[in-house]
Amino acid sequence: MPSLPIGLGVALLGAVLVVLGLVALRGSGARFSLGRRLAGARSLTVGEVVDVDELPTRPVRVVGRVRCAEPILTPGNDRLVALHRDVDVRLPRGSWRTIERLRETRAFELWDHDGSLALDPGKAAEPLVTIPHVWGGSPDELEGPHRASVERLAAEGLAPTAARAATRMVSIVDRLLVLARVERGPDGAIRLAPPRGGYVIATLELDEALRLLGGRRRGLLAVAAVAVVGGALLVTMGIVFAIAAALSL
Repeated sequence: MPSLPIGLGVALLGAVLVVLGLVALRGSGARFSLGRRLAGARSLTVGEVVDVDELPTRPVRVVGRVRCAEPILTPGNDRLVALHRDVDVRLPRGSWRTIERLRETRAFELWDHDGSLALDPGKAAEPLVTIPHVWGGSPDELEGPHRASVERLAAEGLAPTAARAATRMVSIVDRLLVLARVERGPDGAIRLAPPRGGYVIATLELDEALRLLGGRRRGLLAVAAVAVVGGALLVTMGIVFAIAAALSL
């Protein structure tokens, strides 16, 4: 019969593996939850949503295009309905500090030839599932308010050693996949509402979106998944052993 200490030891080892696996998942850059929710949802066109007879009980993945009368205009003549930008600097001890977190959006219609639905990207989950524009370099290359933030940190004895920026955009020319709940408004009209955590908005085809959400470090992601699953099994086995040992006393 297994002994109680052995059972508890196996469970503890499993718990440690689960924790390490979760830490590794975070380090891999994967957005596992977003990917699972997007992939597991039923796919509908805008027209199918508008004409639905029975409201889906779970969020659905709606496919459509963007229509917006007053988009965001950028200096590069991009016409956008969502612009997310994060600028970070690395401090002397190696940690990163955000000096800008821009979130600018415009309400738009998600449409196809069979209908349209209003959508507010200000209620989107993060990150937007779109290929980011990434920059990295010296803090000396930053300008304007970013430069002022660097100088302020330097005056505090925290002179940054590196800088990085990530910009995500949704354009009026994009074809979108949107994870949303389908509701009927007070006027009886069908509308899209954000699910728990917000709309998941992707400018990519489903396979490409899932690859992006899988993170850049695929090897680490695989190891982390094995650690989490294996650790959970060890926790279960350890608890069973411990219970069996306790009952045999």
